Amino acid sequence: MARLSLEFPEDQYCYSTHLTVRVTDINAANHLGNDSMISMISEARARFLFEYGINEATEDGTGIIVTDLATTYRAEAHARDQLLFEVGVMDFNRYGGDITFRISRPADGKLIAMAKSGFVFFNYQTSRVVPMPDGFRGTFPRVNWLD
Repeated sequence: MARLSLEFPEDQYCYSTHLTVRVTDINAANHLGNDSMISMISEARARFLFEYGINEATEDGTGIIVTDLATTYRAEAHARDQLLFEVGVMDFNRYGGDITFRISRPADGKLIAMAKSGFVFFNYQTSRVVPMPDGFRGTFPRVNWLD
């Protein structure tokens, strides 16, 4: 089976945040576990959306849901490592797009992981995928569109 390869344009990152690897994030192999990395990616996504004033759920019942997540690991991270999460958006379509992540360790410049999280807008009251709200689209006018 072919290996997954994730590479993103440099100019699409528009937000960054630091997260520290906790002792409880370490697995039996003594490095950052996959489950904890997914939690850290989710935290970085939530901070990114908050920074841009985007609610993950609105009063009319519309929210953002994750449709897929792909992660490639390049190096180990260990307890107390401070990681830089650079976040961007790309490949918008009528209903959603991708949130991308480059995770590195500033202390030595090592690339730890790359990730892509697909998302769509979903109305929880009607249980249906809905078109991307104009306000969200307008927040990121430079993003490429797939359709």
